[in-house]
Amino acid sequence: MKLHCEVEVVSRHLPALGLRNRGKGVRAVVSLCQQSAGNQRRPQASSDPDSQPPAFLFISTMKDRHGTRYQLKENIEQFFTKFVDEGKATVRLKEPPVDIRLSKANASSLKGFLSAMRLAYRGCGINTQLSTPTPVKTSEFEKFKTKMLITSKKDYPLNKNFPHFLEHLQTSYCGLLRIDMRMLCLKNLRKLDLSHNHIKKLPATVGDLIHLQELNLSDNHLESFSVALCQSTLQKSLRSLDLSKNKIKALPIQFCQLHELTDLKLDDNQLIRFPFKIGQLTNLHFLSAARNKLLFLPSEFKMLSLEYLDLFGNPFEPPEVLPTIKLQAPLTLLELSARTVLNNRIPYGPHIIPFHLCQDLDTAKTCVCGRFCLNSFIQGTSAMNLHSFSHTVVLVDNMGGTEAPIISYFCSLACYVNSSDMLK
Repeated sequence: MKLHCEVEVVSRHLPALGLRNRGKGVRAVVSLCQQSAGNQRRPQASSDPDSQPPAFLFISTMKDRHGTRYQLKENIEQFFTKFVDEGKATVRLKEPPVDIRLSKANASSLKGFLSAMRLAYRGCGINTQLSTPTPVKTSEFEKFKTKMLITSKKDYPLNKNFPHFLEHLQTSYCGLLRIDMRMLCLKNLRKLDLSHNHIKKLPATVGDLIHLQELNLSDNHLESFSVALCQSTLQKSLRSLDLSKNKIKALPIQFCQLHELTDLKLDDNQLIRFPFKIGQLTNLHFLSAARNKLLFLPSEFKMLSLEYLDLFGNPFEPPEVLPTIKLQAPLTLLELSARTVLNNRIPYGPHIIPFHLCQDLDTAKTCVCGRFCLNSFIQGTSAMNLHSFSHTVVLVDNMGGTEAPIISYFCSLACYVNSSDMLK
């Protein structure tokens, strides 16, 4: 019985000696073994556990392929399994006084392995074939491969699984029509490159890759980026997203909940607008959306602080001279209620109010004064120099321009009049 994982063996005497463990595991093959009986006569099958040689733990690494063994029978002080669903556990032995820390293991395999260890500790029979303590072959450690690059159909693995420990996977030019569900079992993935394929839709389970930091989906056939992905664990992990060379026309408002994004590439799509709450992407430093169909930028674009911005080749329209006035007098009950909820930051959700009202609140406009408005507002456009919110700006057109029209909203006539931008 074997388990592929990372192992760190920590002596509990270290603190008393004023020393600290290095805090990093090594790749290892952990086995439950029994000593071969050699020339001794093999006992007959029996329900008596004493008729079987006691099992022990055998840990082999690349540097020590002959391994180290640890007795288990009546020698385990405690199991720590709080994070077993994340592939982590610790076994505390009595002699020698060490903690054996297991990590980056397959969760289901780890649970089965720990169950067998508990039986071995009690001296009970284990209903599985145990290994003999032999040196581990170097090929065993190939399962610990953390990076795999596949750039042609002929190299794509059809009959075998991807290595469980992969952290970087690239499968480009493989003609994929959809994401291989085997990839979504690679819980250690940090970088996933699926560029230059024919993928049309992303499954929501991509959001289960809790460590994913870089996702490259350029040159596919995507038409959207789902709300489910925007509200998944990608909110906390995703830092770089490449959606260039697809067929995306718009991104959902919830896209702005990917707060950790630092790099976003949207070149060569069919975008007609940015999500108007894009200012919530406070960590964004690199934004490229060249050759789309953008006519204007949302007002919250001014809240960004970018290092690099490329909006070349978009058909930006010149600012309108006259504003669009949609003020209501008196304000409706819906408008008053929405403004009260948003301006006072009152929590809301579909478990409190109807779903369509949540959608209305999510799409509320932000006035230049910082307050919110729903259906009663003045809309105006003005030309903004993109250097005001980006250090480096690629020219917007072939004429050397670095200005683009930005839509602004005003919750009242007073806000509109007091806006210095609109009076210019």
